Amino acid sequence: MQTSYSQIHQIRQLLDSKQLSCSELTQKYLDQIEALNPSLNAYVKVTAEKAMETAKAVDRKIADGGHILPLEGIPMTLKDNISTSGIETTCCSKILSGYTPIYDATVWELLQNQNAVLLGKTNMDEFAMGSSCETSCFGGAKNPHNIDCVAGGSSGGGASAVAANLAAFALGSDTGGSIRQPASFCGIVGLKPTYGSVSRYGLIAYASSFDQIGPITTCVEDAALVYDAISLQDSMDSTCRGGSPASHALKDDIKGVKIGIVEEYFDGVRDDVRAQINEAIRVYESLGADIVRFSMPEIKYGLPVYYILACAEASSNLGRYDGIRYGYKTAHYDNINEMVRKTRSEGFGKEVQHRILLGTYVLSAGYYDAYYKKAQNLRGMIVKSFQNAFQNCDVILAPTVPTTAFPCGSAIQDPVETYQTDLCTVPVNIAGLPAVSIPCGFDLKQLPVGLQIIGNSFCEAKILNVAYQFEAAARTSSFQSVNMGVQL
Repeated sequence: MQTSYSQIHQIRQLLDSKQLSCSELTQKYLDQIEALNPSLNAYVKVTAEKAMETAKAVDRKIADGGHILPLEGIPMTLKDNISTSGIETTCCSKILSGYTPIYDATVWELLQNQNAVLLGKTNMDEFAMGSSCETSCFGGAKNPHNIDCVAGGSSGGGASAVAANLAAFALGSDTGGSIRQPASFCGIVGLKPTYGSVSRYGLIAYASSFDQIGPITTCVEDAALVYDAISLQDSMDSTCRGGSPASHALKDDIKGVKIGIVEEYFDGVRDDVRAQINEAIRVYESLGADIVRFSMPEIKYGLPVYYILACAEASSNLGRYDGIRYGYKTAHYDNINEMVRKTRSEGFGKEVQHRILLGTYVLSAGYYDAYYKKAQNLRGMIVKSFQNAFQNCDVILAPTVPTTAFPCGSAIQDPVETYQTDLCTVPVNIAGLPAVSIPCGFDLKQLPVGLQIIGNSFCEAKILNVAYQFEAAARTSSFQSVNMGVQL
């Protein structure tokens, strides 16, 4: 009988019991990528040679009876904005075509130290700017539940790969929901850690005060394991203090845990999505949690605050791409000013250009006070409102996205409506808080619905345990993520 394995503990059992070698396992994943990636477009680069080299090293260690680390031999993937020494890293942008970093991101260095098996780099919205993965210069990743729908963004490739079992886990980045939204669309788990708990060194910046690296996995336990591996203090990132281990706290009783329901999070949520969230609330009540309902009117400003501040930071961060130091350079120009202008016009996609222009505008003389300064003040209000909320509850429960995955191409036709998919995710990034998205059923078209659990700063263990309890209680066929399966 053939069985599909996708969770880390299942793979770990296979390797530890020597039912399967790491080399055989890795080859099966590579075969699946070769078979399914042409239709899913989840990977933009496959690192088969490096993957097999690591797998053979793991096999030798197992044969010698060495101590095997939690993520050793586990096939995984990285978003294409996480620097990998000697492996092209493009942010899925023409302007970084051919760019090969000379150093590794800290998170990848930590995973290499555990002999995690890198299968490749995954697709994303260009410079992580988008909610559909369709701004990628390689074309968008598709949703394994329905390839006529988007995988979400910006970490759409990683979510598509994990949902289709083309990787056991992925690392993505979350600036305004870019881990949680595609995880919701693809019916899997996505963790956005507290700002400062995971190093950003080697993450190509979009908006530095919002960006955060985190795991995309098939289950909550795997998210905790990966988080524990990457949440270490890093001297290369002055904002990174590291986090506390989370995997040991799973399976704790949640009887009496206060779960906050914020009415503003349900504004504009589609009825079939709302129905699944309400069912999740009933599950938590059956587990003995206390439901606390209240209002946070400040979060309605989250979307404009996010787009003003994130675009302002993007206009600064992306100023380094001028065609002189690295990446794409226009072929024809008469002087240096024309060279820089044409390089950026030809190298950046339309969505990135729009956000740079918006960010430059709000930072310009005469508009700084009217937009940027006001947005910063509102950011402080949102941070304060969350601080007040967590005096009355332990975690906050909300939809991850007001809708489910939308058809491919619709984001281009109506970009403003696409921005609305960030309504429930951006407040977390504004406040620097941790949040996890877990699947909680399906809509009327059988597309996954995501449930978001938000915690106070550095409370990853708490939100993951609350998520784990729901996952265990709701473990029925209607809550399972798609598994196109690595057949073993």
